[in-house]
Amino acid sequence: MGGKSGRHPRLEPLLARTLTLGTWLASAIILLGFGLTLIDGRAAGVTLITVGIAIFLLLPVLRVLLMLIVFVGEGDFRYGAIAALVLAIIALGAALGLRMGGLPG
Repeated sequence: MGGKSGRHPRLEPLLARTLTLGTWLASAIILLGFGLTLIDGRAAGVTLITVGIAIFLLLPVLRVLLMLIVFVGEGDFRYGAIAALVLAIIALGAALGLRMGGLPG
């Protein structure tokens, strides 16, 4: 994925904008949740913090999904298939993790 001269020149700016906006959004939500927790101490703040962390965790998945959409939209089915395979692996890992009860602890 090299700069403007690469095979998919609109992909890098799209990914950069998406990841930047997602990072700012997740950070703002976590900060709001932290502030609410300090002020009130109720579960609403903790819930917001959890939502912010979930957004951070979903950003790489969103990145692969956007890559899949761009690759298929531009007719690059080889890279589209690779992105689809990566998404399938992520989904399988998530499903297995949920089925096995998450992290030990």
